[in-house]
This record gives sequence, C-alpha cells and structure tokens, in this order.
Amino acid sequence: MPSLVSPVFAIFGLGGPELMIILVIILLLFGGSKLPQLAKGLGESVKEFKKAAKDTDDATKATDDKKSDSHGKN
Repeated sequence: MPSLVSPVFAIFGLGGPELMIILVIILLLFGGSKLPQLAKGLGESVKEFKKAAKDTDDATKATDDKKSDSHGKN
C-alpha cells in the first residue's frame, strides 16, 4: 500500500533530513511537555473538520435528492 504522505512532502521538496530539522525546531519552540497537547489539539481539529465536511456533504446530497424528486413529480 503506497503512502500518501510521501507525495505530499515531495511536492514541497521535503525529504527525511528536512523533516527531522523541522521536528527539532518544533521541539525547541514548544518543549517536550507541550507536544502531546499540540498533537491532541491537531487531531481534534482534523476530526472536527472531517465531521463538518461530512455533514455538509450529507446536506448537499439531501438537497439534491429533494430537487430531483420535485422535478420527477412535475
């Protein structure tokens, strides 16, 4: 199974060494004790974004279904 992370970083020209440098800088800026909190917050944000996107998609499908039903009855 190919990884989706590698192509994304390849677009920005980031490889292993660059990612390690970025991680070290983040560690220095926020400290080791803050990293779990940051990761948890990021995870919750992604979860909320996916939920909102799914809700929007469901609402769009429901609207489309109502439009197609009303056109079929005329």
